[in-house]
Amino acid sequence: MSYPDTIREQAEAVVARYPEGRSRSALLPLLHLVQSHDGYVSDDGIAFCADVLGLTKAQVQAVSTFYTMYKREPAGDWLVSVCTNTLCQAKGGQKIFNALSDELDVGHDETTADGKVTLEHAECLAACDYAPVVTVNYEFFDDMDEAEALDLVRQLREGKRPIPTRGAPLCTLREMSVQLAGFEEERQSGLEGNAQGDATLAGARLAAEAGITAPAFDPGAPLVEKEEAK
Repeated sequence: MSYPDTIREQAEAVVARYPEGRSRSALLPLLHLVQSHDGYVSDDGIAFCADVLGLTKAQVQAVSTFYTMYKREPAGDWLVSVCTNTLCQAKGGQKIFNALSDELDVGHDETTADGKVTLEHAECLAACDYAPVVTVNYEFFDDMDEAEALDLVRQLREGKRPIPTRGAPLCTLREMSVQLAGFEEERQSGLEGNAQGDATLAGARLAAEAGITAPAFDPGAPLVEKEEAK
């Protein structure tokens, strides 16, 4: 596949963010960039990243298959992730996954016949205080049950964009991949939303009452101890 000039220009901009001699560090955002164009990390995308960074295709593919955010098969506009780890499982996460699997007629990491929705188990979505949780393109829908999850995917398949419980309004997987590649969100609506939830605010309030704060950070501190640097 021949990538358009805009993608090549964006790729050059990504590489330019890194110090000379460290260009291979740009691989992660470049994989998001090709995913934003193809809808997944295609073989052509692997070859493109390898060519831009002077790596082998095997090196690029090894990275693309390590991280679950890179899809190696065509994915839908909407990546629906259901947490089935311990707490979400105890509160019905697997039941939610099973209901969605039956509704969509797909299993883990599979995409519906209309190409709109990809369903996946999620090992952990780091939101135990809102369990059970479902995310759509990494935006949270908290305290879900089977009926709410079914209504969510039905709206997605109808072309609607339900409002997440927390975070920004939904965007497609391709739109999300542009952001993850490090480029600004062009839609004003994509900058709106509230990332705060009651459980998060309760935890912050209790920490403040107990005088608990995060350790101070000195941005001028060296990354390694002097002895280690020798």
